[in-house]
Amino acid sequence: MATGTNIRTYFEGTWHNGDLSVMKAADHGAWLGTTVFDGARLFDGLAPDLEAHCARINRSARALMITPTVSTEDMVAIVREGLAAYPHEAAVYIRPMYWALAGDELGIIPLEGATGFAVSLEQIPMAPPEASATLTRTRFRRPVLEDNVVNAKAGCLYPNNARMMAEARSKGFNNALVADAIGNVAETASANVFMVKDGEVFTPVPNGTFLAGITRARHMENMRADGLHVHESVLSFDDFHAADEIFLSGNMMKVTPISAFDETTYRVGGNGNPVTQRVREMYWDWAATQKV
Repeated sequence: MATGTNIRTYFEGTWHNGDLSVMKAADHGAWLGTTVFDGARLFDGLAPDLEAHCARINRSARALMITPTVSTEDMVAIVREGLAAYPHEAAVYIRPMYWALAGDELGIIPLEGATGFAVSLEQIPMAPPEASATLTRTRFRRPVLEDNVVNAKAGCLYPNNARMMAEARSKGFNNALVADAIGNVAETASANVFMVKDGEVFTPVPNGTFLAGITRARHMENMRADGLHVHESVLSFDDFHAADEIFLSGNMMKVTPISAFDETTYRVGGNGNPVTQRVREMYWDWAATQKV
């Protein structure tokens, strides 16, 4: 089911208008969930970090034992060709995807070179600057590499994320702040997370339980260039309750201020979250230097 509008699909060497069917019932990806994807964005005529997202899906494919079949350079060119059909003002979600087509004699291990590839483009608006979200805790946790392919942006990880978010929404919150296997904060159900305390910025240290995102890294680079002290640290839920500001970092919306974490509230807008607002400004300023 599509979440956006004005969909275009690249499959088998050609761009098609609409949400094209690309996977067969007997494909390994449909049967056993061997799918990976990545997400980039077009907004204001810009597609920041597009090359990095295309490179990451090839790494994700290898982590899931799927053979990547499109080079980063060629994938960027395919995406740019597809984006050329959209108006300049369109906000588009860019989703390249691989899936395994066949398996070994038992059907379990993906066959080398048997790979499906598609790109889906959907118009999905960017969130307005004033938009915020709320967080709560969840009983579900992030897996470790010994349990699942947490070193890939893999579709098979998302049912667990969906359980987290569904639990949060049942409690009246937008999203969940999620623990790793030993109880420290890892990320949220859908994005990396930052907190601000006394003018310094903290984010969970990558420990193999979550993807340290491309947009996360871009924010850290921008903040450090602006003179902010940014720490990758082991963080507890109590640290987040004591924070002055919290914001999410993800490709879909780039920066999302948090107005509440369970019973703790945070000022959003005005002068209430100056670091979060500065991070957003810096990202858009940096993005303006990039070209599609």
